Amino acid sequence: MGENEELTDYLDDSKAAYVLSNVAEVVERILTFVPTKSLLRVARVCRLWRNCARRVLRTQQQLTWVSACGPSASGAHVLCGILAEEVEKVFVLPKTVLTLVDFEGFTGRPDGRQNKAKKNRHSPDTVEELNLLFPKACDIMGITAPGIVLTPSGSCSSLPREYQEGEAGFAIMLPSIEGVNIKPFHFCKKSICPTALKEAGLVDNPELRVVLLFVYEAYKPGGLHFLSQILEPLAKSKALIAGGLVESAFSPPRHCCSQGAFGVVGLSLSGPKVQGASVLLDQEISNPKAAEATIRRLKAAKVPESNTLGFMFACVGRGQNYYQNQANVEADAFHKVFPNTPLFGLFGNGEIGCDRIVKDDYTLCDTDTDSLQHEYTTVMTLIHLG
Repeated sequence: MGENEELTDYLDDSKAAYVLSNVAEVVERILTFVPTKSLLRVARVCRLWRNCARRVLRTQQQLTWVSACGPSASGAHVLCGILAEEVEKVFVLPKTVLTLVDFEGFTGRPDGRQNKAKKNRHSPDTVEELNLLFPKACDIMGITAPGIVLTPSGSCSSLPREYQEGEAGFAIMLPSIEGVNIKPFHFCKKSICPTALKEAGLVDNPELRVVLLFVYEAYKPGGLHFLSQILEPLAKSKALIAGGLVESAFSPPRHCCSQGAFGVVGLSLSGPKVQGASVLLDQEISNPKAAEATIRRLKAAKVPESNTLGFMFACVGRGQNYYQNQANVEADAFHKVFPNTPLFGLFGNGEIGCDRIVKDDYTLCDTDTDSLQHEYTTVMTLIHLG
């Protein structure tokens, strides 16, 4: 290399160094291509990069998710291994994470008792490893259910799948979004009271729009009465209520009640930018055409397509056997009606919800507690987050 070439390279490097140290517009544009975890690291380089990184983070308000299925190559659940890799690639700083995994795959046994020949997947160490993947201030909700509904990672338009058997799970990462307030909550028979409900934003909250509920160990004595204590005040609200009866909640850790006690975890979503709609596929809906026709009623809500999630809360008695051995019927029907909206959910031991639309002006249907609880049904829900 001649002297002229060396001088040219030096000048080029000097120009690049000057631009990257002084021209905020260029730095900010470059940082938009950097995944969030790496963005937080490079923000330490200098004050200019830190300020640019902060501005980029404020623009990252699109929700994202990681999903996984199939047998695990390690001792951990299949989602745990994939999540550790994929979380490095996402372009969002999660404030709330909703994780659902299949009960049998996560605990190692169909009845939930641990097989000593296997690593304890449900151990505190496993939960702590999961928590360490996300920022300290992030609220992480972890739930197990008999079956899982998920959309493969990568694209909103991917075909959602129903998994009533085998390992499957997903983690939805929700950032801080202007006009959207998401509060996680957990109650057991010891902690439920009017004050706690108010602190969670479930009562006396005029901006409450959507509540996602996951009740665990509800079959235990007193469980159904406890569920009514939760649903009674919610049924009087103008919010959309949806969820199901699940097997367990493994995050956040429970300190107020003993292992095996019943309780509820969930998310309250408030704010002017939150919209929601749900329909109930009752026991009479037993063929693909009827399922699609019922789901198509959600179109009347005119929920925006961007930053919208679909949730499917189905009974374990539905699925493939319910539709004369046809697999994936309800997920396929949802995808046909909403091809660009990802769908997530579970197969559980009971369903919570009704026909309801929540927008600026409310359209309400069922308002009593009993009408929110169902068996052998599916609650299909749309939630828009601004």
